[in-house]
Amino acid sequence: MSKSEVERRTVLLAGGAAATTAVLSGCIVQQAAPPPATTQPTSKAPVSQGTTGTAPGPAALAQVADIPAGGGVILKEQNVVLCKDASGKVSAFSAICTHQGCVVTDVADGTINCPCHGSKFDAASGERVAGPAKKPLPPVSVQQRDGAIFQA
Repeated sequence: MSKSEVERRTVLLAGGAAATTAVLSGCIVQQAAPPPATTQPTSKAPVSQGTTGTAPGPAALAQVADIPAGGGVILKEQNVVLCKDASGKVSAFSAICTHQGCVVTDVADGTINCPCHGSKFDAASGERVAGPAKKPLPPVSVQQRDGAIFQA
């Protein structure tokens, strides 16, 4: 091997080693970087007077008094319809029509009504009364306590 071939090989090997070192160093630096800082709360939030210090429960869907007897209310954000019969019994159903997925818009004359294609459902049972829907509205599990309705 001639002297120029040896020098050329040495330069190429040295350059390759330097490039490999640079790449590996970059990987090592990335791996050694600390994770992003997260903020930790420095103290507990103050507890309102009159509470026991326990975490608050789920928010009420509605107050029983806000549901008209013989009618109902549509909770669009929760996709729930709450109905109350004349005796004050509250029932809850999905507000999504079983025909094509429209949201029901009102409760009147004992039925839950879908505006899209005219399906009607019994306000006490969720059963289909009229229209193209074939299935009843699915019930939603709720609990009534302290004059409010909560999702169970």
